[in-house]
Amino acid sequence: MTQQLTSKQIVLASRPVGLPTDANFAYREIPVAEPGEGQVVVRSIYLSIDPYMRGRMSDAKSYIEPYGLNEVIVGGVVGEVVASKAEGLKPGDHVLGMLGWQTYNVVDASAVRRIDGTVAPLSAYLSVLGLTGLTAYFGLLDIGQPKAGETVVVSGAAGAVGMMVGQIAKIRGARVVGIAGTDEKTALLTDKLGFDAAINYKTVPDMRAALAEACPSGVDVYFDNVGGAISDAVMTLLNDYARIPVCGAISSYNVTDGDTGPRVQTKLIKTRSLMKGFVLSDYADRMQEGASALAQWLAAGQLKYEETIVEGFENVPKAFLGLFKGENVGKQLVKIG
Repeated sequence: MTQQLTSKQIVLASRPVGLPTDANFAYREIPVAEPGEGQVVVRSIYLSIDPYMRGRMSDAKSYIEPYGLNEVIVGGVVGEVVASKAEGLKPGDHVLGMLGWQTYNVVDASAVRRIDGTVAPLSAYLSVLGLTGLTAYFGLLDIGQPKAGETVVVSGAAGAVGMMVGQIAKIRGARVVGIAGTDEKTALLTDKLGFDAAINYKTVPDMRAALAEACPSGVDVYFDNVGGAISDAVMTLLNDYARIPVCGAISSYNVTDGDTGPRVQTKLIKTRSLMKGFVLSDYADRMQEGASALAQWLAAGQLKYEETIVEGFENVPKAFLGLFKGENVGKQLVKIG
C-alpha cells in the first residue's frame, strides 16, 4: 500500500443481558497492516446485520462459537480489494466473506470469494444471493418440501429470509400466508411479493382466528422465524404430516425470564408432523446448488427482494438494535461511506 491506512472497528465490549444497548459495543481505530503473501486488504462496502448475531453475543453453548469479549464482531461483508499479494485477486475486485465489523480487513485470500457486480447489485450477495436466500432455499425445500396446492405459513415474512421463503413457495405452486408487524409490511407481501394473504400480528385481536380465516384448509408447512405466541397459534392449525422448518426464534432472543408456552408434543404426535431446526452450514456441500437456483429465479424475475440500508459505520449498532424493533424490511445492511 502506498499510504498508511487506519481501520475503524467495532468490538463486543460486554455481553448483553436482555436487549443489547450501545454500551455493549466499543469503537476502536487500528493501523491497517500490509498484506502478507496470499493475503488481501479489503475495504468494506456493505456489512450484513443479522438476528443470529445476538446469540453469538452470549456465551451459552450453541452451534457456533460466541464472539469473544473485546474482539471484533464478525459477519457477512461485501468489499473491494485495495491491496493484494494473492494470485487471482487484484485491487478493484469485489469480494464476499465472513469478515470483521471493520472499515478494512486484512485476510487470507481463501477467506473471500470474488463476486460480479454486473450480474446483480453488490448488496444482493448479502441478501437474495447470499446467506439469507440460501437459508430460505434449503430450509423450505429440504425440510418444508412444499407441494403444489398446499398452504405455507411464514412468520417474520417481511424479513430477509421470510420474504424469500414465501416467493420460493409460490414458485413451487403453494398458497402462501405471511405474518408481519405493520400494515406496510403486509401490503408489501401481498401487493409486490405475491403472497396470497398476510396478517399483521400486532393489530389482529385473535391471532388464531385470523390464521384460520387465512388458511381455510389448514397449514401444511410452517416456516418459523419467530417462535413465541405466533408459533403457538400456527401449531393449532397443522394438517396431518405438516412440516415445520425452525429457522429462528427472534421473539425470545432477548428474553431473560424464560420462554414458555403451550407444549407442542401432543399436536406433533396427533398430526404426525415433522419439526426440525436447522442452520445453513448443514448444507455446506450444496451451496452451489442453492446459489444457482436463486440466481436463475432472480434473473427470470421470479424473485424480488427488499433491503433496509443504513448509511455510516458509526450506525452499525443502531442498525443491529433495529432488528429487534422490527425497523427493517427485508435485509438489514449498513453501507460504509
